[in-house]
Amino acid sequence: MGFFTSAVGNLKTMVIAIGAGLGVWGGINLAEGYGNDNPGAKSQGIKQLMAGGGVILIGTQLIPQLASLF
Repeated sequence: MGFFTSAVGNLKTMVIAIGAGLGVWGGINLAEGYGNDNPGAKSQGIKQLMAGGGVILIGTQLIPQLASLF
């Protein structure tokens, strides 16, 4: 069971890192949209920023519950 618990911990870290990367990318797109007054880039940036936050939320709340399944 130690391997499974370790794997869940690693999965949690990876999912949070992917979400953070997506959020940073969205923030950059959002800032670029405001800098160029481009509504398309602003829309895409805010969507990516919110998606990154959602992925981080999944990583912190849902993934640890996998350890209690078995």
